Amino acid sequence: MECAKISVPLDYAKPSGKKIRLALSRVPHTAAHSQGPLLVNPGGPGGSGLGLAGFVARSLPKKVAAQYDIVGFDPRGVGSSEPALDCKPGYFKPIRPDSVPHSKAEESKNIQRAASFAKACGTKYGSLLKHIHTRDAVRDMDRIRAALGAARINYFGYSYGTYLGAVYAKLFPQRVRRLVLDSIVDPNGVWYEDNISQDYAFDARHRAFASWVAKNNTTYHLGTHGKDVLKKWYAMREKMRTNPAKGKVGPAELEDSFIPGGYYNGYWPALAAGFSAYVRHGDQQALVDLYDNFGATDDTNGYSIYTSVQCRDAAWPRDWKTWHKDTEKVYAKAPFMAWNNAWYNAPCAFWPTTSLKPTNVSNNRIPAALLFQATDDAATPYSGGVAVHKLLKKSRLVVEEGGGNHGITLSGNACLDKWLAKYLDTGALPASRPGPDATCKALPDPKPSATRKATGEGVDLHTLVSHRN
Repeated sequence: MECAKISVPLDYAKPSGKKIRLALSRVPHTAAHSQGPLLVNPGGPGGSGLGLAGFVARSLPKKVAAQYDIVGFDPRGVGSSEPALDCKPGYFKPIRPDSVPHSKAEESKNIQRAASFAKACGTKYGSLLKHIHTRDAVRDMDRIRAALGAARINYFGYSYGTYLGAVYAKLFPQRVRRLVLDSIVDPNGVWYEDNISQDYAFDARHRAFASWVAKNNTTYHLGTHGKDVLKKWYAMREKMRTNPAKGKVGPAELEDSFIPGGYYNGYWPALAAGFSAYVRHGDQQALVDLYDNFGATDDTNGYSIYTSVQCRDAAWPRDWKTWHKDTEKVYAKAPFMAWNNAWYNAPCAFWPTTSLKPTNVSNNRIPAALLFQATDDAATPYSGGVAVHKLLKKSRLVVEEGGGNHGITLSGNACLDKWLAKYLDTGALPASRPGPDATCKALPDPKPSATRKATGEGVDLHTLVSHRN
């Protein structure tokens, strides 16, 4: 793998002004004929793309990968790019206040915490923040294209990376050759409404996890019905309020540990094993291990970019009463992640920049794009794939029927990967038809195991594809 950095304008209205640097990685083509650069992005916002280039190069069929210069990049402010934002180191240090407020005082504590993060970002980075948003990240991508000497790019994005790709195609349609979007952001809801949609979808996925645990009661012994398993989970959560596991895992940290299970069911055996060890044997270390392995993933650089991009990209309510009302409404029906997600995004209520208007990504000026979407995806619900399929004329939508993972290609589903490989190899697409243009059966749920490690062919991808979006 090759590594490099390029300089781009901080402010595209002043292209000769201050510069920032972007970190790039590249796996060069080895075939006699190159199809040009394939830029890849894992999502976030805030995810580093440097490692994704190597993963994609290893995971595509050799014949296909050999035809591309596969290029990863850290978007502005991320990882090895300069400067890398880190608004408030230690912001996620345990133990945080309970995400579910049991009093006005508890809610006020979380409000003050979120406001302090926004204030820290403004104090530390000032006017830089107004240049951390999707459209400028997209302009950076076009500078990468130019630096590579390519007239057009191919692009493959997961999660938030799908929005990045759709916005690039809107701003630079003449520069798009092939476009692959996997697990698709609904551009009609960026970002406040999309997060509310996530709350319902993650709750459904958590219930699916509980049903799977119940189905495997001979391994986990937590009940034979999903509702019984959920009762034990929420009882465990309540215990964390007064007796945090090893003084490290309170209710918020427990939620953080189980939210990744909504992204990838390969985490379910490990989560269930730790859950069972605590409920049946009082093993607090089991919950600490889950938190260390799955929950403590929100490095403050990634989160600083997540908030900077989302808070700047689109308008958010500035009156906390709106957040409270909407979150209480969601919590009544979908309690698993409602308040946790509200606090994760709450700095946007206090963000020190104004907000932009979201980009209308409707597009009839690019070649046919290939879209992938699972029906039960929690992070980017199915409606997003349907919406973008309509907005990108000539696009084709391949649906994983009954699948709930987020990031579904290059994760062991041969049917999905066949369509991906054919498209990148020759541009071939499924025939257009009403609804999804092609469907693939989801992989079976994982087998139960007493192990506390992640399992399945999707593990490598899901260490790279960013949580939250």
